[in-house]
Amino acid sequence: MKAEQEMQHDARATPVAEQAAAPAVEQPKEYVFPGSAAYWEQRYASGGNSGAGSRGVHAEFKAGVLNGIVAEHGVESVIEFGCGDGEQLSLGRYPRYLGLDVAPTQLRKTMARYADDPAKSFALYDPESFADPAGLITADMAMSLDVIYHLIEDGVYDLHLRHVFGAAKRFVVLFTSDADDPSMQGQFAPHLRHHPVPRDVAERFPEWKLREKIDNPRPWRIEGEAGSIADFYVYERIE
Repeated sequence: MKAEQEMQHDARATPVAEQAAAPAVEQPKEYVFPGSAAYWEQRYASGGNSGAGSRGVHAEFKAGVLNGIVAEHGVESVIEFGCGDGEQLSLGRYPRYLGLDVAPTQLRKTMARYADDPAKSFALYDPESFADPAGLITADMAMSLDVIYHLIEDGVYDLHLRHVFGAAKRFVVLFTSDADDPSMQGQFAPHLRHHPVPRDVAERFPEWKLREKIDNPRPWRIEGEAGSIADFYVYERIE
């Protein structure tokens, strides 16, 4: 799941006099957001992909950061919440990897793409049907890339954070926006919602410390739609 920074614009209203003279036409129904998981399933089922964030220079930047963490700290296993179409994964160098996603249509395609790679596993993720108090689904590093700002519902956001941090033994890596950033003010597309992620993590998961924030070299506030609204937040478990 990746960002599209298209801003919403209100359609200009037709003057009343012109409405009376114009022939009657059926007006389009107001768009109703179907929910985070349903949105991505529909998007992938209709031929869409994970977005520009998992391709080109954006993907290369993220891969450089992630592969660097894995190599520097001897990370042996990685779990990703929101593996999407697997484009970003193609640049990853992870000894063992588990990819989870909410969209079964795309997950089956991603599984087929990596079917011959014995180091990569996949599973369908339903946040409301996921519980692992026994700690069986864990890895040295858990990550969520370009996912959190696509979580519209408060409950889904809360579960996502809980599951990501619960699955990590040593590191959590988030690539996301921050609602406390003034540049995130304004109206975005209906499938985007910014959350105060660093503040929420500090309050909810005191056993984790922010090791490093890595700014995106191509922020959207400078590069517009060609840029990204996310930065890296790297957390380490306090011993």
